[in-house]
Amino acid sequence: MFRVILVVASYIVCAASYAGDDPWFVLQKTAYAARELNYQGIFTYQNGKQARSIQITHVNNDGQEMTRNVVLDNGVEAGQPREVYSQGSDIVIFRPQNQKMVIEKRRGQNLFPAMLPTELQAIKASYTAHLGALEYVAGREAQIIDLVPNDAFRYSYKIWADTEYGLLLKMAMLDNKNQTLEQIAFSQLSTLNSQDTNWFQPKIDVSKSYTMEDNTVVNHVNNSQVNSNWIVTGLPTGYVKIDHLELNIPGKTAPVDQMIFSDGIASVSLFIEPLTKGMHPKMGHMLIGSTNICANVIDGYQITVVGEVPEATVMQIAKAVSFKKQTVSNK
Repeated sequence: MFRVILVVASYIVCAASYAGDDPWFVLQKTAYAARELNYQGIFTYQNGKQARSIQITHVNNDGQEMTRNVVLDNGVEAGQPREVYSQGSDIVIFRPQNQKMVIEKRRGQNLFPAMLPTELQAIKASYTAHLGALEYVAGREAQIIDLVPNDAFRYSYKIWADTEYGLLLKMAMLDNKNQTLEQIAFSQLSTLNSQDTNWFQPKIDVSKSYTMEDNTVVNHVNNSQVNSNWIVTGLPTGYVKIDHLELNIPGKTAPVDQMIFSDGIASVSLFIEPLTKGMHPKMGHMLIGSTNICANVIDGYQITVVGEVPEATVMQIAKAVSFKKQTVSNK
């Protein structure tokens, strides 16, 4: 019996050692921790000279995720901070605007600290993971994991994962010169023992009127509804379409198609709209902070590609769009 106990103990030690040496195991734990743990804290988002602090409360109540983010920086000037509520993939934003509060609905994904998908196969195909040193973030010990891209179509990422719970404590996006483009990190963090959800409601300011913003009507498009007059081929390796939206925007006479592509961690949006009378065609490349934008015109359509990815990525996706010529058979 003593020998059996020794064997089992040795197996547990070896398994723990193996898990600790495997960066993908750490990243898998990190992906689930952000969704399963109950926590509250403050994190700071930095992009160039822009910085913003957000208070977050997250609870997983029997598999139902509920998150409340309060943007702290605009509270003084606006009289009431912007609040963001998410339940699953549905997001509702309460933002002050003059003397009223505007309510906006969206669908979202990969909100901090849930930046990593629970399915890592796509990321494994495009990145190499390396374990780094141990550092402290928000008073907690963190294991650094470096995600290095296998090609020039994506940026590098540095991830700080809590060694006890696995929660993502900090994440930085770096360019090919290893310079930080964007960073987001907890400055304060604590776990929650209660699953009370009374906090999951906005603080109503009775002095303001509340208005539902309904300027853009969004329809999710399935494959059978895709416009057959244009196709997207030759995407950068590792990027696949994860969503297709049809946007009905006030002032535009025709819907705008938005396709979203992702490699599992980075995402790019492609917008396609017909050029109508009075529109000024846009062509060329622009860099705003860490976001690359490429505009092109193809057969009377305005093509715009936007993403926090290298210039080569948006350029190739813009070139991947082609317009099918009308024939008798496909009219």
